[in-house]
Order: sequence, then structure tokens, then C-alpha cells
Amino acid sequence: MKVAIVHDWLVNYGGAERVVEQMLKMYPDADIYTLVYDKKKMGKIFPEEKVHPSFIQKIPKATKLYTKFLSLMPKAFESFDLTSYDLVIASSSSCAKGVITSPNTAFVAYIHSPMRYAWDLYYDYFMNAGILTRFFMKRQMPAIRQWDFLSSQRINTLVANSSYIKKRIKKFWNRDSKVIFPPVDVDRLSPNNLPAEDFYVVFSRFVSYKRVDLAIKACGQLGKKLIVIGSGSQESELKTLASKYRKADIKFTGRINDEEVKVYLQKCRAMIFSAEEDFGIIPVECQACGRPVIAFGKGGALETVKENTTGIFFQEQNEESLKEAIIRFEKLEGEGTFKTTVIVEHAQKFSAERFRRELQAVIDETLKEVN
Repeated sequence: MKVAIVHDWLVNYGGAERVVEQMLKMYPDADIYTLVYDKKKMGKIFPEEKVHPSFIQKIPKATKLYTKFLSLMPKAFESFDLTSYDLVIASSSSCAKGVITSPNTAFVAYIHSPMRYAWDLYYDYFMNAGILTRFFMKRQMPAIRQWDFLSSQRINTLVANSSYIKKRIKKFWNRDSKVIFPPVDVDRLSPNNLPAEDFYVVFSRFVSYKRVDLAIKACGQLGKKLIVIGSGSQESELKTLASKYRKADIKFTGRINDEEVKVYLQKCRAMIFSAEEDFGIIPVECQACGRPVIAFGKGGALETVKENTTGIFFQEQNEESLKEAIIRFEKLEGEGTFKTTVIVEHAQKFSAERFRRELQAVIDETLKEVN
């Protein structure tokens, strides 16, 4: 059976790329089609001989400026000739699910999210964009939305990465979908079976919607120790914010390797997760290390964190609500509410093996329907 895997872009290794990695384990001989491919960053994970980038790859600095070519993305993905493939699997949060396949090809699309910047988060992106970007957004987005909807109709089977995304798929594309949680490398993670140390941790890209600022404000005002792991465009702004809280101990580690992250997750009292995510792999990784999560109570966290068992939620996305949650967490922690073995057992439900098994079942069902 000839198989193609289609992914939005291969320029950084994150949660979506882990999904592609697991798909490739299922079908080692598959070809990979993508908008752009950064060989230096991704060559060891996705070898060059397997990857077929689009014509956008030929544009100078395309692997850095690829997000600027939204208006060209539909054409780029539709330019791939996939008619010879028996099975096409897309991994998409942008335009990858818009490839064209033959009627005899089984087409399964794993959706991380319908395009956030085209639909419900359009206004957030618009307000935070520059004047030139706003100019093009106003003119291009109606056509992008129309293409996004129409292209979703030619997929045989849609798979959502969470019930949260299932609702968004129904809202924007009027399609039903199956839910399969993304793979988390829980086998790499484990508790250290030692008492927690007196600090909280944030592990995130430093971009506005991740709301790392809330953890800094809440811990700063409460005088709590906070370890902030990651980097991004907001780094200078967040460090300036942290410097205002002289009585609190807020440390930035920058980018660190997986083993160093694991040690922090094993030692912390809890992870603070302030974003409204589609799923959120990081909270599951923290739980695999046996530590609870204090999460914003919307989005995918509602499906990965169990209230008063593996963590707690705060209901408003502001520092006052988070401060209240930290105080409540410490009370429950003192009462012995959060059991390491229970937390780890919960995290195991999100394993990579489980992802491959569930996705294979959906693919097999789709192949039967098409053939």
C-alpha cells in the first residue's frame, strides 16, 4: 500500500511534529509532503529523501517567513499530485488538510485545530497585528475561510485531537469527527519518588496567548518561587515584569534540554498552565512525572487534568483567579489530595502506543469504506 503523510510545515519540532513522527512509525515507507522543510533542524527526524516540500521552499528564507505566505498555501498544497496513493494522512492546523486526492484514495485528516487565525481567534490576531498585516488580513481572510470550509468537505474521515477541537470542527466546517488524543512520550518520563521542592514551574513558548505573565504576576504577588522554562518573542517583556517582584524568586532558564526539563517537572510542587490550548501536551508530561497541574479551566486542559485528583482549575484568565487557585492547591496538597501513583496512572492514558492503535483503527475503517 502506497502512503503519503501531509503536514503543514517542518521547521521546528513540537507537539504536531510528534504526531507526524508516530504516523511515520505506523507507515515507515510513507512519503511526506509539506509546505517548507528545514533540513538543519528536522533532517535527523524526517530525512530529506522522504520529504517533498512545495514550491514555496524555493522562495528565499521561506523556512523563516513561511507564515507570510498564507494566500499561497492553498495553491501550494493543491499542487501536490497524490493520485497514485492508496492512503493519505494529513496532520493539520492550517492548510495541509487541503490536498486533493482521488476518489479511490482513503483520506484521513488529523486536525490539531481549524485555522485559529481564520475563525474564532481572528479578532485576537487582528488586534495584535501590524498595520500592513491587518491590511492583508481584511482582504485575504474571506477567501481563505471559503477555501478552508470547502477543502474540509473532501476528506473521508476527520479526527480531532480533543473534544474541544471536535466542537470547533463542527462549528466551522459542519463535519463530524472522531477524537483521538495526541501522543505523549510518557515512557520517557517518571516520578523521582521524592517530596516536592518548594517551587512552581511554567514551561512554554513566550507568546501572548500562552499567558505566562499570569504565572509571573500570581507567584510574584504571593511571594512564591517560580521557574520559567522556554523562550520566545515575549522574553524581554516577561523578564521586565518579573523584575518588579523583588520579594519573589522568579528564575528564567531559557531553552534547556529534555532531561533538564524532566528534572524540574519531577521536583516542582505543581505546573502552572495558563493558556487555553486545543489539547496541551506539557500538562500531561508534568503528570507523567507525578506532579499535579494548576490549569486554566478551558480548552484541552479539561480533558487532560482531573479536578482535585491530578490538579485543579482556575476559572478566570487573570492573576486573581490564579492566586486563589494556588492558595486552594496548597491547602489540598497539605491534606494529601494529590497522589503520585494516581497522577502517573492517569498520564499513561495518553501514550504514543495508544495513539497509534486508535489511529490505525480509524484508518482501517476508512480504507474499508473507500474500497
